[in-house]
Amino acid sequence: MPNQIHTPLTDEVIEQLRAGDAVAITGTIYVGRDLAHRRMTAALDAGEELPFDPRGQIIYYMGPSPARPGRPIGSAGPTTSYRMDPHTPRLLELGLKGLIGKGNRGPEVRAALQRYKAVYLAAIGGTAALIAHSIKAAEVVAYEDLGAEALRKLWVEDFPAIVVNDAYGGDAYAEGQARYRVPGREAAGG
Repeated sequence: MPNQIHTPLTDEVIEQLRAGDAVAITGTIYVGRDLAHRRMTAALDAGEELPFDPRGQIIYYMGPSPARPGRPIGSAGPTTSYRMDPHTPRLLELGLKGLIGKGNRGPEVRAALQRYKAVYLAAIGGTAALIAHSIKAAEVVAYEDLGAEALRKLWVEDFPAIVVNDAYGGDAYAEGQARYRVPGREAAGG
């Protein structure tokens, strides 16, 4: 049974999550990819405020497809997260509590997750249409000119994800690989 979590996230919620935990998120999450992250960093560098308050929030790395009639969004699958690594520690320092994407994060991001009490979650690639069913509403909040890469606000219900990196240094990917590693196989080339 997944942990039911609601946004905005608090330190108390983050402290209860461990690498490998399944979660179902209800509330508001934001969507931003490479170009939105570059613009947010440029705004911060210029001393400007972000177009949303990151405190307690989650950013989902996703580029939606166009919505079908009667739906708020089209397919909503995750994109590769490491591309946002240069921008992530700064957002975590400002109070961002969750990140959703796919793939590993770099050591600076993993350290920042621990320092600022936040989590990195994986959405399962290949389930974009299924994930879209948990999205109840969507709106562009900034950078509309970026099209699919605009900063969006989503209202979600039971959005499924897995905790990959927790606030304690846990790493579900590394732990999973270690569990199934065959002794001596690395030395033999695989």
